[in-house]
Amino acid sequence: MFDPVIAPSGTLLGLLQRGRGDGTLHALTAPRAEALAALNHCVLRDPRHDWQVENRSLYYARLYLDLSGELDEIERHLFDAEDILDDCESRTGLALAVLGHLASYGRRDALELLRRYAASGTNWAWALDELALRDDDAGLRALAVPVLARFPADPEGEAALVAQVRDAFEPRPWRLWADDSRESIATRVRAAQEQGSFDRWQRQLRPTGPRPGWSVRAVFEWAQQGLDRGAALHVPAARCLTAVAGPEDRPEILQAARDGGDGARCTALRYLADSNDPDALELIEAAATGGTVTVAEAAVDAFERMRSVAAVERARRWAERPDALGAAAGRMLACRGGTKDSELVLGALREAVRGEGPDAPTLWTLVDGAGRLGIVCAAPVLRHVYRETASSHLRGRAARALAATDPSFPAGFAVECLWDCEESTREVAARHAETGDARVVDQLRRLASDPAEEAEVQTAVRSRIGPDAPAV
Repeated sequence: MFDPVIAPSGTLLGLLQRGRGDGTLHALTAPRAEALAALNHCVLRDPRHDWQVENRSLYYARLYLDLSGELDEIERHLFDAEDILDDCESRTGLALAVLGHLASYGRRDALELLRRYAASGTNWAWALDELALRDDDAGLRALAVPVLARFPADPEGEAALVAQVRDAFEPRPWRLWADDSRESIATRVRAAQEQGSFDRWQRQLRPTGPRPGWSVRAVFEWAQQGLDRGAALHVPAARCLTAVAGPEDRPEILQAARDGGDGARCTALRYLADSNDPDALELIEAAATGGTVTVAEAAVDAFERMRSVAAVERARRWAERPDALGAAAGRMLACRGGTKDSELVLGALREAVRGEGPDAPTLWTLVDGAGRLGIVCAAPVLRHVYRETASSHLRGRAARALAATDPSFPAGFAVECLWDCEESTREVAARHAETGDARVVDQLRRLASDPAEEAEVQTAVRSRIGPDAPAV
């Protein structure tokens, strides 16, 4: 899947793509046709950079409800000929998740679309998972025949069925079908369930990887073999060293950290950093500046995990370096530094935004650090990140940091955050948004009564509007 093209943050489409609360508020005041066009664009062309962790489905479903939106565009998208050619989950996953939420809100047309797609669509397993949470037993039983017809009654088809039953995210339909009154269906599903359980048991009897009694050299060789196959195993290998290495092995580990092969060197650096070895910091610096790309990245990652006072002191020396080690030092100070490190963290935050933009991965830690340290001067940068980032998770972190650094947050961004796509951001808003605006009170009441809302958000809302809360 290609990276999505995100519209400017000042446009309705850009706001909706980002999942910002202002997107909903603007859509409700825009011409309905324009708002629905932007909404459909988002649902049919998933705007998330990481669709597996960022939330949008409930946000878009609520907007469909508020706009009384039709589902014709979603239907055309699901049953388009491209569905046969493109089996990537990300093409239809967001649309199916939106339909799932709409079905839970009582939209019968959404439920029927999910049933049709589960019976004939390429991404049928996702649709079946949505139905497992919302459909009744009769609706699920009706899907047994078309779903099982996807698996031919030959060894290859039966193996695929076993894998599907074993790995199903929502097991409810398979359990229903295992007890189906139609013997041909029940027998086949029960056999697949039994074989899946047997497969899991066999895997437990055939563990791979290090065994008790391995030597330090054997662990290094295992890490290198993994790297040769394209699998980075230095992290589990370092944990193995903790179990097998003794004081007498330290010279060998130090030598590997200086000039061993990439697998051994990455493993040794990780092990020395995790054990706070006195030579770890010097070896990490040497690897970060003179090692291969693989070794340098492992060295920086190992340093960033360190918890010692010496590591924090070294981070203060390295924070202004114009390289990956300097960036890691800034992140370490954001996580573990003190108030005296505020200037260094602020400098790292500004440099990251200037150099890499509002979606830089390093910003996640730096934004958290600005909030943790209460860096008031960081508020303008945090507001920029909040407005411009395409990551709803990073925007939520910026909101939490603004709550700790920006006096204008309760009357500003906190208000729109009540409509945000991320539940953690709505929770921050529920705790901080000023209630002088009538929209805030109405939205707090809506969140408190919405069965689809997360418990943490509703707890925060009740702290504001419950019987023991101050009057709003």
